[in-house]
Amino acid sequence: MRVLIIHNEYQHRGGEDTVVAAESALLRDAGHHVHVELVSNSKIQGLSGKIRTFVRTPHDATRKTWMNHLLDAANYDVVHIHNFFPLLTPAIHEAAAERGVAVVQTLHNYRLLCAGALFLRDGHVCEKCLDGAKLWGAAYRCYRGSALGSLAVVRLQQRAHRHQTWHRQVHRFIALTEFAKGKFVAGGLPAERISVKPNFAGPLISPMQDRQGVVFVGRLSPEKGVRILVESWARLPHIPLTIIGDGPEREALEQMAPSNVTFRGALPADQVRLAMATTQALVMPSVWYEGFPMTLVEAFSVGTPVIASRIGSLAELIRDGITGRTFEPGNIEDLAQVVQAAFARPDLLPGMGSAAHAEYQQLYTPSTNLARLEGIYREAISEVASAAAS
Repeated sequence: MRVLIIHNEYQHRGGEDTVVAAESALLRDAGHHVHVELVSNSKIQGLSGKIRTFVRTPHDATRKTWMNHLLDAANYDVVHIHNFFPLLTPAIHEAAAERGVAVVQTLHNYRLLCAGALFLRDGHVCEKCLDGAKLWGAAYRCYRGSALGSLAVVRLQQRAHRHQTWHRQVHRFIALTEFAKGKFVAGGLPAERISVKPNFAGPLISPMQDRQGVVFVGRLSPEKGVRILVESWARLPHIPLTIIGDGPEREALEQMAPSNVTFRGALPADQVRLAMATTQALVMPSVWYEGFPMTLVEAFSVGTPVIASRIGSLAELIRDGITGRTFEPGNIEDLAQVVQAAFARPDLLPGMGSAAHAEYQQLYTPSTNLARLEGIYREAISEVASAAAS
């Protein structure tokens, strides 16, 4: 197949950028012709740039022209769009659909339904916009606390609804979990066009026997629940915790952390994977609806169980007592008790780690993911062909 992959990169590299690179390489290695087109938010400079982006966010006619030029360059079977906000806009979906090319959209977050993309407000889950009342997103400044930015997202959502963009111009959506699919269906996306495909990871390191402590890997920001984690660890003085990552909360977290918590900052990918392979458990105290965290599948790939909040997709991905443990989100005492109980039995964490690795081999390997992705592409291509013949 000839595949055009399009992605609007973030200013700070994250999980979505990693997935785009991994899927592109996976397809190329399988013999598909893949072209990746990236744009970056770093191009938004100064007040004039922000105003221009605000005006164009719902639909940028220049991006439709840009997309047509890309499609002129090769006879693509599929256009696979990852993030299109804010620079690319739904104009690229429109251009591809009008040209008769199958359009696939990965739903990495909830931006189509929620201005903040997280269903999170003031540290708590918020679904006020799920039923279609999108103006709440502007009223609460849900996009980075910006009135202008939040209104830009709401205008995009409203225009897409009026023009039925997601029903007419996307042939297959990829949701990362069944939980996420359910939210998108509740938000009005066509259920029959949403396929579930998780993220994957290559087996870069074999599971190890010599392990110690617990590790957190991720951005140090409110939605990740790291403050709750650090407060819980004051109750666990004999269990070392390593925190890998950086973010706006780091300084405050370091000041409040007990002596058994070590901050290592952002590390290269190979060092992160090694840290996961030599720890007894990965902890994920998120307070928002995570999509499909790469850290989770990477932990499973090295035989590390996951202790996580019982919220959203995490409750689906972790089988409590089998591949990890879950606790009530935001509950400091429950987290501490769950960790204490897991460490009280020497055989418990190694056993769950073995089960996690077996689940990785069954569900999250590159070969399994490739087969699912190719199947989704074929479904989208078939739908376009059927529509053209009718």
